[in-house]
Amino acid sequence: MGRIIHMTNAVTTKVVALVAGLLIASAVASHAESAMVRNCTWCHGGSAQGYSPAPQLAGQRAPYIFQQLASFAHHTRDAPFAKQYMWGAAANLSPPEARALSIYFSNLPPRAANDGILELAARGEAIYQRGMPEENIAACVACHGPNAEGVGAIPRLGGLDYNYLRRRLEQWAEGYHGALGHPMPHIATQLSGNQIDELASYLSFVK
Repeated sequence: MGRIIHMTNAVTTKVVALVAGLLIASAVASHAESAMVRNCTWCHGGSAQGYSPAPQLAGQRAPYIFQQLASFAHHTRDAPFAKQYMWGAAANLSPPEARALSIYFSNLPPRAANDGILELAARGEAIYQRGMPEENIAACVACHGPNAEGVGAIPRLGGLDYNYLRRRLEQWAEGYHGALGHPMPHIATQLSGNQIDELASYLSFVK
């Protein structure tokens, strides 16, 4: 009986936390010019479509945004711009506030950046959809989905800025850390500069 009560309390706590997050997200959504949102849109754009090098947040997966905010706050995502801008920006966000922002931005309609090198997109699509078996690298589609829409806390890549995508892959290869670890450092180190350009170009056009 005690175990049942403990499980019931745990479930109730999670439901209350979820409802609280949704209520805060609703409040954020009804005040698009709130201080929390404005602090994000200064760099990520008024409609959250991104200002390079700040990535697009519109349409990004809420669990991924929430996870990244936690990673910034705990200094486990450590690339230069993360240290310069996001460590401070995320430092004072409570978990409910971070969850509310995540839900808010995930519900904004994204637009594809369309800024890659069109001539490279077909080769990038081949890498994304089929991987590189000769290098023992699985297809990106296996984790990021058929339209690069992401799954769970695995991010949406489709339509993101070419330069942002290219730089993130380079950073994985250079040893910088992120909230999600394996298998990205291994994959990134196996990609040539040309292959990174091809992947980033293709993904920038995905809607």
